[in-house]
Amino acid sequence: MIVILKRDVKGTGKAGEVVKVSDGFARNMLLPKGYAVEATDGNVRSLEKQKALQAKKEAEEKAEAEKIAAELAEKNIVIKTKSGDGGRLFGSITSKDIADAVKDQLGMDIDKKKIQMTKAVKQIGHFDVEIKLYQGVKGSLGVDIVEE
Repeated sequence: MIVILKRDVKGTGKAGEVVKVSDGFARNMLLPKGYAVEATDGNVRSLEKQKALQAKKEAEEKAEAEKIAAELAEKNIVIKTKSGDGGRLFGSITSKDIADAVKDQLGMDIDKKKIQMTKAVKQIGHFDVEIKLYQGVKGSLGVDIVEE
């Protein structure tokens, strides 16, 4: 029997795949538990439409992420903090601090988990921070750390 998987089934396939399985496995396991539907012409056409919509949605999200990356490349944010001798900070600047500054100064809401910091910022100065906006789309943002 040929079925369309609704969810991942170990040893059989991933969600959205059209696979051939034994009749007993389909009738006793996959269909009653809702893991799959029979691959009729209507169901196959519906699956193709869903995949097309998903691809279109992903393309729109990627285009939006590229637009945001272009905007961020031109921007700089300033974070004021207390520091000691030689420009050393009391503590460090974290990705949460940067996300809050981006929201306050640029009006963009960026998740702190998307901000990629190679090391903790513990010194006054200018730093470039990489932001992963979407799969394969990264932006760069200039961060100036100044003394209060």
